[in-house]
Amino acid sequence: MSASQTSDVPTLLVKIFGKDRPGITAGLFDTLAAFSVDVVDIEQVVTRGRIVLCALVTTPTHGTEGELRATVHSWAESLKMQAEILSGTGDNRPRGTGRSHVTVLGHPLTAESTAAVAARITATGGNIDRIFRLAKYPVTAVEFAVSGCETEPLRTALATAAAHIGVDVAVVSAGLHRRAQRLIVMDVDSTLIQDEVIELFAAHAGCEPEVAAVTERAMRGELDFEQSLHARVALLAGLDASVVEKVRTEVRLTPGARTLIRTLKQLGYQVGVVSGGFTQVTDDLRERLGLDFASANTLEIVDGKLTGRVTGEIVDRAGKARLLRRFAQEAGVPLEQTVAIGDGANDLDMLNAAGLGVAFNAKPVVREAAHTAVNVPFLDTVLYLLGITREEVEAAGLT
Repeated sequence: MSASQTSDVPTLLVKIFGKDRPGITAGLFDTLAAFSVDVVDIEQVVTRGRIVLCALVTTPTHGTEGELRATVHSWAESLKMQAEILSGTGDNRPRGTGRSHVTVLGHPLTAESTAAVAARITATGGNIDRIFRLAKYPVTAVEFAVSGCETEPLRTALATAAAHIGVDVAVVSAGLHRRAQRLIVMDVDSTLIQDEVIELFAAHAGCEPEVAAVTERAMRGELDFEQSLHARVALLAGLDASVVEKVRTEVRLTPGARTLIRTLKQLGYQVGVVSGGFTQVTDDLRERLGLDFASANTLEIVDGKLTGRVTGEIVDRAGKARLLRRFAQEAGVPLEQTVAIGDGANDLDMLNAAGLGVAFNAKPVVREAAHTAVNVPFLDTVLYLLGITREEVEAAGLT
């Protein structure tokens, strides 16, 4: 009998719970097989060595319901487990229209914050159909499967509450397209790496405080990026080109960066970077990390010296969004199936153009405008927003 044929026929919900051990699932269904029932639904959860196994089945064709109940209870008792059997009609109620995945990251994830997220989902008209854990370290990540409300209102409601709740929350539409997000494009400075590359160059030129002050104002959106870029680069005029290699060795990857890229590559994603920094560094990162795409500004070097100018197309706020579209076209990935990650105001166009824009330890103006924000110092936590579990991350590291 198909599930669609069980809508108005008697069914039994058989629930088994107790200490987990091998063979419980097979044992229950061997017991039920003697009564020639059809399986309508199954759900099994194991938490800290305790199993809850639920089976929704049709009423018995052979034997009586009373005999089935007695046999199941006897089998469960033989394993020192408990059984509960509830009579009813039909299958589970249909899930509401509008389905989303809500990923919650906590460091730690408290009962108070979990209650707040659940309450906000309910207040938005959503129903929590299922919850499961994606990861227990370096953060606790859980995913709620929600139905009954559209993704955008739910995302807005949870985004406004996330900062007050003290967790990071991402909301994406359910469906096959989620795992089809096959292109990830990242900012570099303060995202893929912990540093601002121009400040590393400035340290060698003895003008780091001046450059840092301009950088901070540009990242807050207070200055036009292109003007600030030219002003900062001008301070580097006369530096020997050998400083490029020194800066490359000084670059520090963000914790989790290698894990993020390795896992994405193992799972078939393409990965790129766009930067308001310099190709002298991003080209090296592309080679070291096996990136598929990389684009940045280029420091002009003449007669072995930095001239204080950049050459070629400027990679600014609009340029990053333009490059995301270019990379997506070259990768053969629809724009709505891309993910962009960044921290500064000059990343906003890119974050908004992508299917999922992630603000990573970002400035307030960026957190407020992005689809979601991650405020823990581990770049690989972005994987959980894509529904990738810690077990998958570890498996990718072993291959």
